[in-house]
Amino acid sequence: MNHPFDLQIDLLLNDPRVVQAKKLIMETVNEKQKYITGIRPPDPARKENYEKVLARFTEYRSLPLWYPYIGSGIGNGALVELLDGSVKYDFISGIGVHFFGHSHPILSEANIDAALSDIVMQGHLQQNGDCVQLSELMISASQLPHCFLTTSGAMALENGLKLVFQKRFPANRIFAFEHCFCGRTLALAQITDKASFRDGLPATLLVDYIPFFDPLHPKESTQKALEAIKTQLARYPKAYAAMVLELVQGEGGFNVGTTEFFRAIMELLRENQVAILVDEVQSFGRTPQLFAFQHFGLEKYVDICTIGKLSQVCATFFTEEFKPKLGLLSQTFISSTSSIRCSIAILKMLMNSDLYGPQGKNNRFQILFANQLSEIASRNPGYLSGPFGIGAMIAFTPFNGNASVTTKIAHALFEEGLICFIAGNNPTRIRMLPPVPILTENDVIKACSLIEIVLHKSKDLCIS
Repeated sequence: MNHPFDLQIDLLLNDPRVVQAKKLIMETVNEKQKYITGIRPPDPARKENYEKVLARFTEYRSLPLWYPYIGSGIGNGALVELLDGSVKYDFISGIGVHFFGHSHPILSEANIDAALSDIVMQGHLQQNGDCVQLSELMISASQLPHCFLTTSGAMALENGLKLVFQKRFPANRIFAFEHCFCGRTLALAQITDKASFRDGLPATLLVDYIPFFDPLHPKESTQKALEAIKTQLARYPKAYAAMVLELVQGEGGFNVGTTEFFRAIMELLRENQVAILVDEVQSFGRTPQLFAFQHFGLEKYVDICTIGKLSQVCATFFTEEFKPKLGLLSQTFISSTSSIRCSIAILKMLMNSDLYGPQGKNNRFQILFANQLSEIASRNPGYLSGPFGIGAMIAFTPFNGNASVTTKIAHALFEEGLICFIAGNNPTRIRMLPPVPILTENDVIKACSLIEIVLHKSKDLCIS
């Protein structure tokens, strides 16, 4: 018999009928996953219909898909099934979104619980207790005192920019690194160092670019960056609100800085009251520590930090100094109840995992990838250089890094059964954001064998 003050949601989720139904669903999912055990070519009988689906979707969105990828809705870890019946290794995970692979049981259960919740979307005026729980987990992980949840990495960064502009008013300029990527909104396209992303768009922000760290010339590149900042500070005194820093450049080619480099820059910024906004939308969870700023030992410098992608729900963290005035931050949607419950599950898994530290899985698998790619390079001189990146962020340059050739190689890998992506420009690299928590060493070895096969087949592309 129910007590009048019992929470009905607790009684619902723990009702024996619901518990039994969840158990049956998960057993059935697991049963179907057992048939997804390795790469499989498309089913010829599905080819014509699949091509029609792709054509319709292309027409609806007015732009072609980068890959002819339409998933069926099920996978098994790093393997994903497509609607054409094929199975492929997914080593890009939605550009870093699905860190725990496909059809992970804990996330499937979180989705089921979310389906039983009263509302689909949570946000302004409609936030359930799981939003509070997620915020507490995020603050505990970051050790920053405030956390504003949001729908996307771009929105998290937009919110961060609003915080710094309000606090540093009337300062209206931004520093960013050369080759950075921040997003595609009107403001973020202005910061992103890629002119084609701004084609036809009005100017919205004043941005000055600083050279990134060069591992071949560490002292010289650090000095060059500092001099560039000093020059701009003298040219526009008191005009800079913040610097947006990717500690690991994702779209730029998985370029990695060092503690010494970032510390020198941040000290100079602090001296000149320029806020430090760290963009970890792609790097969060993938470095040898949960946050890249923790890995580089920069905790005392960070004013604002943004995360997204693998966290499902995105967030803007900030210090007490950058608390906004009433009305600056508000959203109808924070995210879906499904995303929020999955984000809670993900944060718990990350914070209680074996991913971090010198012997953590992120670091160990970086070494494994590096060894495998180095062996390919030694067997095939001139085929690749690298690897580049850190932790669960891996890239290599095929041949001479020609953009057209690298794109063709990425598509050839897709056809062979390995989904990667590209990054960087001059050189352009093959980029991987693999689901390291559920990967095995054998998965990595198989994927690298596919890379070698495709490079063999592609060598004439580079010569021609």
